[in-house]
Amino acid sequence: MKRILLPFLALSAALADGPKDNQAADVRPVPPPGVAVPDADRARLTEGLKKLRNAIDEAAKAQAKNPQLADLLPDIEIYHKAIDWALRYNEVHKLGELKSADEILAEGQQRAEQFKAGQAPWTKQKGLVVRAYRSKIDGSVQPYGLVIPESYVGAPVRMDIWCHGRGETLSELAFLDQRRKQTGQITPKGALVLHAYGRYCCANKFAGEIDLIEAIDHASKFYAIDEDRIIVRGFSMGGAAAWQFAVNYADKWCAASPGAGFSETPEFLGGFQNEDVSGAPWYQQKLWHWYNATDNALNLENCPTVAYSGEIDKQKQAADMMEKALRGENVDLLHIIGPQTAHKIHPDSLIEIEKRLASIAAMGRNRAPKEIHLSTWFLRYNHMFWVTVDSLEEHWVRGRIHARITGPSEITIKLQNISAFTLDMPSGTCPMPLLYKPVVSIDGQLLEVTRPKLDRSWLVHFQMKNGKWTQTLDNEGEGKLIKKHGLEGPIDDAFMDKFLFVKPTKAGASEKVDAWAKAELERAQFEWRRQFRGDAPIKDDTAISDADIAANNLVLWGDPQSNAILAKIADKLPIQWSKDKLVANGKTYDAATNAPVLIYPNPLNPTKYVVINSGFTYREYDYLNNARQVAKLPDWAVIDLTKPVTSQAPGGISDAGFFGESWEWKAAPAPKK
Repeated sequence: MKRILLPFLALSAALADGPKDNQAADVRPVPPPGVAVPDADRARLTEGLKKLRNAIDEAAKAQAKNPQLADLLPDIEIYHKAIDWALRYNEVHKLGELKSADEILAEGQQRAEQFKAGQAPWTKQKGLVVRAYRSKIDGSVQPYGLVIPESYVGAPVRMDIWCHGRGETLSELAFLDQRRKQTGQITPKGALVLHAYGRYCCANKFAGEIDLIEAIDHASKFYAIDEDRIIVRGFSMGGAAAWQFAVNYADKWCAASPGAGFSETPEFLGGFQNEDVSGAPWYQQKLWHWYNATDNALNLENCPTVAYSGEIDKQKQAADMMEKALRGENVDLLHIIGPQTAHKIHPDSLIEIEKRLASIAAMGRNRAPKEIHLSTWFLRYNHMFWVTVDSLEEHWVRGRIHARITGPSEITIKLQNISAFTLDMPSGTCPMPLLYKPVVSIDGQLLEVTRPKLDRSWLVHFQMKNGKWTQTLDNEGEGKLIKKHGLEGPIDDAFMDKFLFVKPTKAGASEKVDAWAKAELERAQFEWRRQFRGDAPIKDDTAISDADIAANNLVLWGDPQSNAILAKIADKLPIQWSKDKLVANGKTYDAATNAPVLIYPNPLNPTKYVVINSGFTYREYDYLNNARQVAKLPDWAVIDLTKPVTSQAPGGISDAGFFGESWEWKAAPAPKK
C-alpha cells in the first residue's frame, strides 16, 4: 500500500453514537422527534402548502402533453414534500428551518408558475440546483442536488458523485436547504457535482443504493455527463457508501475516492461500537457479504481508487481493512492520510486527492479492458464490463471470474463457484479479428466459439453441463425455476425494485397470526416512510389486477385464509400452510402460533418476486449504526409468535435459511467446530 502523509478541512458529519447505542431494549428513535412548531408558523406554512399544491396541479394539467412532464414535475413536487412531511411527521428539527421552509415554498411556487407556462429555467441554471425524480421502487419523489459549473456549455463533462455523512435530522427540508445554499465539500474545477440524498440515512444501501442510480439516470436526461468520467466519492457514512459503490459497480466509475466510514460490518462494530457480533446467526454472517466491501476488494482492480483517512480518526479502520483485503489480492492501496487529523479532511490532503482524481479523469474509464476480475456472492452484482455471471454453483459462497485476452483470438478464463457466464463485447469494442473463431480456455478446457460480428461486437454464452463447459444459446435458462440476476433473494432484494404491499381483507385461521401480520404490515409502512422516505404502495387483495401482478414484486400479508392472492398461489409455494400446521424445510409447526416469512418467484409471474409477511428486515436497533443496516433474514424464516417482537426481530426465529439454486429447500451448513 502506498501511504501519503500530508501536512485540515472540517466536514460536518454526524457520527454514530458508539457503545451507548448497544442497548437493544432501549432504542432511541431515528429520526428523532422535532421541535414544537409555533401555531402561527404552522398556519402560514400550511396555507402556503395548499397554494403550492394547487399550483402544481394546475401546472401538471396545463402541461399534460409535455413529453418531459414525468421528469420535470418531481422538480416541483419535492418542494411540497419537503415542507409537508416536516410538518406532518414532526421533523422540523430547528426553528431556523422555518425560515428556510418559507424560502422553499416560494421557490416551489415560482417553479410551478414557470412550468405552467411551459418553462423550466432551473434546468439551465448554473451553480446550486435542486432536482428530483420519481422512483421506480415506490413512486416517491426523491431529491438530489447539483452544482453546475459556470464553464458548463452543454458539452460532455466529468461528474463527481458526493455521498453525504450520517445525519439523523437530514429531512428533505434540511437537505433542500443545504443544496440551495452550500456547494459542499468538493468543487472540482469544471466538473458537475451530484449530491445524492440516498434515501436519508442508510449509507446508500438497499433503496438508497438504487437512489444514486436513478438520480444519475435522471440527471443524464438534462445534462451532458461524460459517462467515462464519473467519480464516486464520500466521507464518513458517505465514505462507506463510496466503498460499496466502488466494489459493487466497479465498471460504472472512472474512479472512486472513499474517506473514513466503514468497509465491512463485523470488525467495524467491534471497534467502533464495542459490539461483539461473532455470535450472529450463520445466515446473517453470510448476508454481511452483500455490503462488505472487503469481501469483494478484488473488483477494485477494475476501478482506480484514492482512499483518505485522518491519521487519528477511529474510522481510519475502513481503509485499513481494505488495505488488508487488497494485499490478499496482490494489490497495493493508495491511502492518503491527513497528519494528526481526526474525523476531517486535511486541506492539503484534499489538494492531493483532487490532483490524482484529475489525472485519472484525464485518462477516462477504459470501457474495454483486456483483463477483468469479478468477485460476487450473489447475482445482484453479476456484471463487470464484458463479463456477466449468469449462475452460481451456490449462492453466498464466493464466486470469482478472471477473464483475460491472452492472444489475438484467445481468451483465458479462470473460475470459482460459477456454473454459467456470458462474454459480451458491445459494438466497436471487440479487438479480435473477424475471420477466425476465437478460442476460449476455461479452467484449461479449450473451446472454439462463435466469431465476432462485423460491427466489432461479440456475444458468447457458456454453461457447465455434465462436468464440461459448452457454448449455449442465450435463452436456455428461460422458463426454468432457477436463481438468476433479479431473482436471487434474499427478502430485502424485493425492495430494490417496484413493489406493492397486498393487504388481506378477511379474517385468517389464527387470531394470533392475524394480529401479528397486521402489526408487521403497519410497522413496515411506518418504517419505510421513516427510513426510506416514501409511502409504501398498498392495495387490498381483492383489488389486485393483472397489471399489478405484471409490474410489481408482491408483498403478501396474512395467511391463505385472509389474503386472496396468497390463497391463489399457496399450493405453488414451497411451504405447506393450512389452518392447523405449517410445514417448512421438512419441519412441522403449529399454524396457530407460527408464521412464515419468505421470498420466492411469484407463481403468477415468475419474472417477479412474491414476499410473504415481511418488509425490509433490519429493525430499530440497527438504525443506530449504519454498519448494522444490513439484511437480517435470508430467503425464508419461520417466526415463533409466542416470542416477543423486539427492536431486532419480528418474533422468535425458529428456523431460517436460503433456498438452493433451483429455489429448492436445502439444509443449513454444519456448525463450525
